[in-house]
Amino acid sequence: MQLKKISLTHYKNQTALQLDFNAKINCFIGQNGKGKTNILDAIYHLSLGKSYFNPITTQNIAFGQDFFILEGLFEKNSREEKINCSFKKGQKKVLKRNGKVYEKIADHIGLIPLVIISPSDRDLIVEGSSTRRKFIDGVIGQTDAQYLTNLLEYINVVSQRNALLKYFAINRTFDATALEVYDAQMIRLGNPIFEKRKAFLTQFLPIVQERYRQISQDQEAAAIDYDSQLHTNTFEQLLAEALKKDRSVQHATVGVHKDDLTFKLNDKPLKLYGSQGQQKSFLIALKLAQFDYLRAQHGLPPLVLLDDIFDKLDQSRVTEIVKLLSQEDFGQLFISDTHEDRTLEALNAAGTSYQIFNLNAPL
Repeated sequence: MQLKKISLTHYKNQTALQLDFNAKINCFIGQNGKGKTNILDAIYHLSLGKSYFNPITTQNIAFGQDFFILEGLFEKNSREEKINCSFKKGQKKVLKRNGKVYEKIADHIGLIPLVIISPSDRDLIVEGSSTRRKFIDGVIGQTDAQYLTNLLEYINVVSQRNALLKYFAINRTFDATALEVYDAQMIRLGNPIFEKRKAFLTQFLPIVQERYRQISQDQEAAAIDYDSQLHTNTFEQLLAEALKKDRSVQHATVGVHKDDLTFKLNDKPLKLYGSQGQQKSFLIALKLAQFDYLRAQHGLPPLVLLDDIFDKLDQSRVTEIVKLLSQEDFGQLFISDTHEDRTLEALNAAGTSYQIFNLNAPL
């Protein structure tokens, strides 16, 4: 998997930018505000059909403009794939593969496997359960189209059921038969989602544990608990027992949309007891495990994006990370950093091909 070219038009702070990539490692160097992260986000957008940093599409348009266009030329299994993503205010986003428009953007997910590591990943530890569900769903969704379809349908059903509960409350009425229609759909879609998440974590956890062992040099043992109400109850039981509460609060209080993950070191919650260094190491292990899993499922290495992850790391740690990611089993790598000297020292130590794009100077 390789990205050969990319162009950005009116995307965030990039008015018109075109770049060609000819190396395994590609580095964007520049002061804050120069648009390093925006280039990485454009690559993510072309790969996954949305921005990693701002899912509100209109806010990805450059100030004073009313549209953006992204184009990327990828090579996968010796075949070129031209991906085009465009959006104009007041219209739907358009995503094309080799000139053909996707009917659903979800159909594109998985074509261009990708892993991103960013300072915002700390949200996986400190934020609510929805952030961790998005992570696990994002990894599975890049390898299982049916899972993604079930998940999107499930989210839509829950939204419709919540609207019905609000209607009942406003109008002081209740129709059990109408609610049972949505309950049946939640059960039909939710059970396969639960089973897939459970099976995925059985495969994924040993990979995370091995990657964390490498990073920590066997100092701690990593674990992930899958927290779901479906471990101990059927979906039917959960919905029946929660009916009174659901009617009171006017939304679904049970189901796979309430699932969560608990990250642990030595059987203690990482959020409560992990140091900043342990948390950062765990997150890197988590993303490296994502890379390993996607590579095994797709039979080729995903693209890897590193967004300013070298901040607050000493030079030896930066060099070790770059060495690790430049090994043969890793594919094309894109790095953003504010310090050119730091990056160059790590790249030269890695001994692999690289390109430097200095955003402080005109490209």
